[in-house]
Parts: sequence; C-alpha cells; structure tokens
Amino acid sequence: MFPSGVFPEGELQDYKEDNLWRVTNEEKRAQERLMNDQYNEIRQAAEVHRQVRRYAQKVVKPGMSMIDICETIENGTRNLIQAKGLEAGIAFPTGCSLNFVAAHYTPNSGDKTVLQYGDVMKIDFGTQINGRIIDCAFTMAFDPQYDNLLAAVKDATNTGIREAGIDVRLGDIGAAVQEVMESYEVEIGGKTYQVKSIRNLNGHSIGSYRIHGGKTVPIVKNGDQTKMEEGEYFAIETFGSTGKGFVHEDLECSHYMRNFDVQHVPLRLTRAKQLLNTINQNFGTLAFCRRYLDRLGETKYLMALKNLVDSGIIVPYPPLCDIKGSHTAQYEHTILLRPTRKEVLSRGDDY
Repeated sequence: MFPSGVFPEGELQDYKEDNLWRVTNEEKRAQERLMNDQYNEIRQAAEVHRQVRRYAQKVVKPGMSMIDICETIENGTRNLIQAKGLEAGIAFPTGCSLNFVAAHYTPNSGDKTVLQYGDVMKIDFGTQINGRIIDCAFTMAFDPQYDNLLAAVKDATNTGIREAGIDVRLGDIGAAVQEVMESYEVEIGGKTYQVKSIRNLNGHSIGSYRIHGGKTVPIVKNGDQTKMEEGEYFAIETFGSTGKGFVHEDLECSHYMRNFDVQHVPLRLTRAKQLLNTINQNFGTLAFCRRYLDRLGETKYLMALKNLVDSGIIVPYPPLCDIKGSHTAQYEHTILLRPTRKEVLSRGDDY
C-alpha cells in the first residue's frame, strides 16, 4: 500500500481558542514525535478502512445477500491489512443493520436476508493494528427520498468532531450534536418526519484492544461534565431516526465480546472451556460474531456459548432497534486528541 511504511495523516483540526497555543508549543510537538510509531499504526488501520469502504461503496448493490456484503468487506480487510492473529486484522463484526435496526446486526450463517432498493443500511466495520482500533461507519441508501436523513446524521457527526477537543465536556458535545440533528426534516412516502438523535446510543473512548474505553459521548444534551483528555482516542458517532429516537434490544444475537473486567471464572463444561480457548486465542477482548466462529471451524457451539454468557465471561450484544417501520442512519469517525491538534484519523474523500 505504502512501500515506505509511512501512512498518511488524517484530517487535522486545530483546537478551539483556549487550546490553540498547543499547535506551535515545542514541548507538545516533542511529545508527538515520541508517539510516531503508534500514530503510524493507527494511520495504517485507517488507510485500510478507507480503501475497503471505497471498494464496498462501488460494489454493494440491492440484490446482494447480507452475508455476501459482509464477506466482501471482511475479506478485503483481511487481505489489505495482512491479517495476523491479534496483531492485525478485523476489530469487530461487520455491522450492516437495516432500516429500524440501528446497530449490532450482522447475519448469522443461514441468514437469507437480501439488500433491497428501499433499505437504509449502516455499514459499521473496524480495523486494528496491535490493538489500535479504527471504528468508522457510514450509511448506504439507494432511494433518494432518504438523502436528507443521511445528510442530517453526517452533519451531526461532523458537528461532534468539530466540537470535540481536550478539556471539552462530553455533555456539551451531545447538546451541539442534537441541535444540528434535530434541525433536519425528511419526507418519506409523502410523510414528513423530524430527524431525532437516538438518545440511548452514543460515541465512546477507545482503548487498546477495547472498543468501548469507558467514556461515552452523548448525542443528546445530558449535562455530563466529564472532560475529554489529551492523548485519548474517541469514536464520534451519531445516529438519526424517523422513529422514537430510542432503541431496545431485539432479534437474534450475532455480536459477542469478552467481558473486559472478568478475569478467571471456573467452568464445568469442557466444551465451554474449549470454546473460550478459541475465543481467547483469536479475538482476545475484541468483539466477534457467530460467523467468525464458524470460519474457525467451530461447530455445535451454541450451548457452550450460552454457558459462557450465563457465567458472565462473554457479553452478548443483540441488535438495537427503534420501532418497526422507522429508518435509522449512522456516521462515525475515529479521532485522536494529539497534544498539538485533533486528528480525524478515518476521514476520507467520501465522508
């Protein structure tokens, strides 16, 4: 991809007034030079994301099965990133949630769902190198009546990115996002809807091999006084909906992840121990889905998986749904709060 092994910077944005001094501060610039190797790894993950999604945006069309769509993205990622166990590869399952389903849907094997012309599909996929994760998503819709829904969410996400910065309060970002999101209307099938921020979905900090790092970035005004800090990575993501603007868990589960805080739990079932061993070796604390277990040759594992869930070692993440008949959209970027300025790592010429 880049024979020199040096990957391009993302989009750079200066911090606001109080922190503008950082751009030219020699000490801050020296701190950054020490981080060059880590920055280069995450930029490689970002470049892979850009190239894979560019390809997906070209080839994904109505009539394709959801499994084909996901495998196109996953195989592209594995090839470009030169997947190598936990050192480099896919960071979490490929989300391809449709319409009223906002997040955490990927097909399980045997799922015959086919993408339709009238669908609104959120493509949310991740890349990682040495645990540095790019979490970045976009929405595809083929019917132009959804254009304003997508425009609202893209604008809201860019607002969140613009407002983010060192010492910024998380609640202030949520307020700014909500104001922009809810200024849009969309007409679908002759009916006009105000676009709503989905109030129980949010962005989040990202840790090493840890997709949800502990801080949440709201997309509605909530008064959270927690501040963003220098050196943190954040996924800035917003979701807009024509429904209630509130999601609940529903439908068959596909996404799972090791509980980051649970160390050792004694297991009685041999099969559960074997499955946990497979999970630990291949995913560690990264999220995975049932198709990824199938691909590793695991079979007849549902009972063992349930046992791991019941014992608290594995957490299930079922699809998150607004009301049936509604439409939801998502845009997301990973940003890094560098000592001198903010870097939108996953920015591309597409979004």
